[in-house]
Amino acid sequence: MRVWKRLAVQALACSAALTVATPAVPQGQTQNPPTIKTEVSLVNLFATVRDKNKRVVTDLKQDNFKVYEDGHEEKIAFFSREMMLPITLGLLLDTSGSEQNMLGAIQGAGSRFLRRVLRKGDEAMIISFDTDVDLLSDFTDDRSILDRAINKARINTPGGGYIAGNPGPVPSGNMTGTALYDAIYLACGEKLNGEAGRKAIVIVTDAQDEGSKVKMEEAIESAQRTDTVIHVLLVADPRYGGNGGVARRLADDTGGRVIYVSSEKKLEEAFDQISEELRSQYTLGYYPTNNTRDGKFRKIKLDVDNHDFKVLARKGYYAPKG
Repeated sequence: MRVWKRLAVQALACSAALTVATPAVPQGQTQNPPTIKTEVSLVNLFATVRDKNKRVVTDLKQDNFKVYEDGHEEKIAFFSREMMLPITLGLLLDTSGSEQNMLGAIQGAGSRFLRRVLRKGDEAMIISFDTDVDLLSDFTDDRSILDRAINKARINTPGGGYIAGNPGPVPSGNMTGTALYDAIYLACGEKLNGEAGRKAIVIVTDAQDEGSKVKMEEAIESAQRTDTVIHVLLVADPRYGGNGGVARRLADDTGGRVIYVSSEKKLEEAFDQISEELRSQYTLGYYPTNNTRDGKFRKIKLDVDNHDFKVLARKGYYAPKG
């Protein structure tokens, strides 16, 4: 019997909520809120740099970088080219009907991706989303558990549609759509919120959202508040298309990438690129000149002195409040 864990949207930025069928936190455990060091306002940045030929650049020094907050240059307090920093990763799989033809390839490539990218000290979780958002595996470093979780993913569409069999965990005759934004919101707000260090989610989807309880802006804010980078592998069935604009917005606003996938071979290449990116990051930190605790969003711009290079890093953060 398959065990599904239903994630629920908390009222962080909206009044809507999904019903909790099974708590995401193991029974007998309490999910404590993250501890916030109010006396420290250090801002961390994880950056990947590519040249004009899209090759990853790994030999830059601190002097090659400049960081700006709301247009004001900040002093870089520390810098590292350490490529083995632990990472907490979420793999989000779109199991709506539009991914029917690619699901098998996605599962195989996803398992191989995790085996390549995860190192000692890393953890990953697996979430599927269609009309519902389901936690298939909580954070673990056990590759066999992650493989089994990925293979649990099943296509689920409401109202009969064009998919036969493999129903989802809850009858969905009165439900429509694909809860992409809810999945991001939950992955960041409920799961990654309590994690420290490098955090990223990789979403395999056509980026078509229909029926989420939260808006795209709320999903993005959830990622920004938890310092989570979103990478999107845009896998779209030609019959239904994909929403490249949504995918780019999710990635651009959090410092991630969009890779368009048109075949199984391209899917493998896309996972390889993300794997390389996650393992080729610079770490920078600064203490912002503006120490006002107003809870407002601060824009960040990270530049390098070679204008042929492209920097991938998050575009901002929310200041502490109170």
